[in-house]
Amino acid sequence: MALTRVEREQIQDSKLKLQSAAHVLSQVGPDKIDDFADIQECLEDARKSLSDALRQGHEDDVRKPQ
Repeated sequence: MALTRVEREQIQDSKLKLQSAAHVLSQVGPDKIDDFADIQECLEDARKSLSDALRQGHEDDVRKPQ
């Protein structure tokens, strides 16, 4: 099912928040944060999932008959 414009914007906003969190995490460093690598991996997996959702939503929009 196609995403609405609002849903796409919300997902894009969430992706940017994940990127910001990943950037902050990298600035602090693994020596100060327990499970640093696991957190990085989780943030990246979430970002990829949201990107996939946006891509799928876009593909659904393109295929939708006029």
